[in-house]
Amino acid sequence: MSILILYDSFFGNTEQVAQAIGQALGSLGPVETLRINQVTPDRLAGSALVVVGSPTRGFRPSEGVTKFLKSIPADGLKGIKVAAFDTRIHVKDVNNVVLTAFVKLFGYAAEPIAKKLVKKGGILVVPAEGFFVKGSEGPLKEGEHERAAAWGRAIGKAL
Repeated sequence: MSILILYDSFFGNTEQVAQAIGQALGSLGPVETLRINQVTPDRLAGSALVVVGSPTRGFRPSEGVTKFLKSIPADGLKGIKVAAFDTRIHVKDVNNVVLTAFVKLFGYAAEPIAKKLVKKGGILVVPAEGFFVKGSEGPLKEGEHERAAAWGRAIGKAL
């Protein structure tokens, strides 16, 4: 079973989450954990599972992830199992009424990633997930690395 973990990362937090997920899935077969800009859509063919992650930037996925998802042909993920995650700041940590309202209105990056993967033919195996960072540059909050590994194991069980 070929597994691709694709991510974008600005401060290393999303990369750490991607690595933890990849390690958790390693017992299922070969896992490649790659930056999104190292992959072209034709690389997805033959994968049993594709996991895509992005930092939340302005309530959306990063520009690199957005461009990659748009470049996948219609049905380019047909029959491929998919999952999506993001890294984000918890609104309680910011304690800002306006930000909380914007999050309720626009959400985080993981959900639109998951929707786009499904629109391209992917089969979502677990709900999209978010992992928390301290401040805009991180590091990951305590326990998030372990939670990412647990989410990876949950993906494995769902396959």
